[in-house]
Amino acid sequence: MQLTPLNRRRLERFKAHKRGWWSLWLFLALFVASLGAELIANDQPLVVRYDGGWYFPVLERYPETTFGGEFPLSTNYKSPYIRNLIAEKDGWMLWPPIPFSYSSINYELTVPAPAPPSGVNWLGTDDQGRDVLARVIYGFRISVLFALILTLLSSLIGVAVGALQGFHGGWVDLIGQRFLEVWSGLPVLYLLIILASFVQPNFWWLLGIMLLFSWMSLVDVVRAEFLRGRNLEYVRAARALGMGNGAIMYRHILPNAMVSTMTFMPFILTGAIGTLTALDFLGFGLPPGAPSLGELVAQGKANLQAPWLGITAFVVLALMLSLLVFIGEAARDAFDPRK
Repeated sequence: MQLTPLNRRRLERFKAHKRGWWSLWLFLALFVASLGAELIANDQPLVVRYDGGWYFPVLERYPETTFGGEFPLSTNYKSPYIRNLIAEKDGWMLWPPIPFSYSSINYELTVPAPAPPSGVNWLGTDDQGRDVLARVIYGFRISVLFALILTLLSSLIGVAVGALQGFHGGWVDLIGQRFLEVWSGLPVLYLLIILASFVQPNFWWLLGIMLLFSWMSLVDVVRAEFLRGRNLEYVRAARALGMGNGAIMYRHILPNAMVSTMTFMPFILTGAIGTLTALDFLGFGLPPGAPSLGELVAQGKANLQAPWLGITAFVVLALMLSLLVFIGEAARDAFDPRK
């Protein structure tokens, strides 16, 4: 797609912001790697070669009778019995770099859990014997996906509401502002606590509840842009030529409003990750056992004798949020009309 001269200048300004540019690539690399978490951290082999056949346990579950076992149960590939059966047929298994999933428990620990970092568990285990690094990888993916979906949906709603208020003004704007004042004054955390006592929280339930309140973050910015833009000369000319309100809003005013919207989105993404982490830390977020960075923070608080838990949670959250802040700073400079 051919970039306009203005967008080309914006891209060059973004690249000139070295910290934000490299932060973007580092964040994308970490996110793309986390999307393939099952290929990096899994308690199932990636490939099994047995009796001339190829099997892919990471994609499909096989009963142990497939490999000469006695029971039609899910195969435990770490069992010496299964290993011997596969080896007898000149077979072999290819394991991922981290042979644990987010829910896998290391039953071969030589010390009580939480176990310190070792050659088997690179970042140690939590107080339930689960591998910390595997939970970090899966937790990073859930946090970023949750924040991306929440940011996208809340931005769409916020831009639409702000555009309607700013373009029409009058009673539409007045009623909208009074509604926003009442809605923004509701105690979100208390509502989540109350609702959590009735419904077991999950990813989509939590996303829906957070969406009810997060869409207001962009309304004021977009509203101000539309209030300013609706009286400009080119908008009046388009109206005089018979163009409809919807076309004027979409084709003439919205592109200018999106400049300020784009600069705010990385910071909205950061806030969404922080909110999810805080809810998981308090126990009102994702279901128990789900890979969560907030749950890792709670583990570090509850196990002060295991400093690797708190240090890991701090480093991961600090790195993730810092990268997003640097990206936001670069986007703000790139879209700054004064430059």
